[in-house]
Amino acid sequence: MAEPYKIVIGLEVHVQLLTKTKLFCGCRNQFGLPPNTATCPVCLGLPGSLPVMNRTAFQLALRAALALNCQMASFTKWDRKQYYYPDLPKNYQISQYDLPFSAEGWLEINIHPDPKKGHTPKRVGIIRAHLEEDAGKLLHDESGRGGDSRVDLNRTGTPLLEIVSKPEMNSAEEAVAYLEEIRLLMRELGVSDCEMQEGSLRCDANVNLHIPRSDEPHGYAATPLVEIKNLNSFRSVGRAIRYEAERQFSAFQNDPQNYRIGRLLKTTAGWDDARGRTEVQRHKEEAADYRYFPDPDLVPVTVSPEQIDAVRREMGELPSQQRVRLQTQYGLSPYDANVLTAKGRPMVAYFEAVATILNDGKQASHRISDLVFPALSERNEEMESFPIRATEFAGFIQATATLSKQDRVDLFTHMLEQGVNVAAAMEATGLKPATFDEATLRAAVIAAIGNNPKAVADYQSGKTAAANRIKGEVLKANKGAPNDLVQRLLEEELAKQ
Repeated sequence: MAEPYKIVIGLEVHVQLLTKTKLFCGCRNQFGLPPNTATCPVCLGLPGSLPVMNRTAFQLALRAALALNCQMASFTKWDRKQYYYPDLPKNYQISQYDLPFSAEGWLEINIHPDPKKGHTPKRVGIIRAHLEEDAGKLLHDESGRGGDSRVDLNRTGTPLLEIVSKPEMNSAEEAVAYLEEIRLLMRELGVSDCEMQEGSLRCDANVNLHIPRSDEPHGYAATPLVEIKNLNSFRSVGRAIRYEAERQFSAFQNDPQNYRIGRLLKTTAGWDDARGRTEVQRHKEEAADYRYFPDPDLVPVTVSPEQIDAVRREMGELPSQQRVRLQTQYGLSPYDANVLTAKGRPMVAYFEAVATILNDGKQASHRISDLVFPALSERNEEMESFPIRATEFAGFIQATATLSKQDRVDLFTHMLEQGVNVAAAMEATGLKPATFDEATLRAAVIAAIGNNPKAVADYQSGKTAAANRIKGEVLKANKGAPNDLVQRLLEEELAKQ
């Protein structure tokens, strides 16, 4: 059932950059150090200390901005953003205001990444991506017994890239897809590790509603804007947006004349994940409240076309480009290409090596999904440390083509647990390939297709279940033939009809 309103969402994403030192000083940029051990006069804001810009941070930010299709400014400066927080010792943050180094970009996301629903691409505009320094971290006693609050200033001064989207997302699912794409992009480029639990990827969601009203000049009434903070997981982002949309719609229904943008101030709300609700914290400041002015201790930065070209050459293939190539080069579905790309470049390289040996991208993708993905998850391993190399896995696929799916899983598990090759695993488990060869089964499939013209016509008209009638005939005539091998051969031959 469609909602009686349109959700309008803009995200402010903060990405902590993978530098060895902080943005304006030489202190270590490392998570998990003992509190207040990575500080110095510069990041503590002591009188007389002078900041010096981290060149690597700017280059990483430049790489990210180019990947986000932003327009690069040839001249950019630093500004002081004035506000008081207990974890901001200078009482101002060095950021960028009116001359950010990049603006007017976009990021394409895929909605409904499901093999049955397919993909719906959507381009989300990006207002700006700029550099700024991070604040510290407050540690509160949440026992409810009125304990102390403590401050850890290790994070103060670490380099952040703030990516501000246009309010062009219209569902919690789109917002999560946007965040997932940002995380994948930043990781693939080596810009950030984007670990939300460590604070290197943080997100604020700006949410309001457009509620259809025939008596309004624009055809809708807009609710006041709410900025939701304290979102520390993708699940929290989705839950918070859904809750806030329902809360705003209820508030509008209770007071349709006054609960509108322009009549009430923008507010900041915190997300209480345990209670599943937003809590209003304060009215949101406007730009004038921050009293921006150029930082007198930092020189402006100029970027030449040659520098931009050099960074662009170093970026390599972006995830969006990779998805398209995997589909065109290996014949993968949009779903399979998206899943592989989301696993990162090492996984894609593994797949391509297997697919090249087999000369079959679809089979390589299916076997990796069936066997490698679950194994990595169960063993809590990254692709780089996976013990079965691509050449060995391709050989495994060839040797087990006529085994049942469960026999393949058992054999693969034995190989992993015992560290042996496929021949030794077969010897130890007693699992042997069936006597059916692929050519014989393919001939049986072609014959069954010829015997069932109505099932073929139904299949081609969109009734995919009709293929089961053809497969049943093949399996009946070839007792013990592997079901998934017959399924693959059937799909290949039906595609040729």
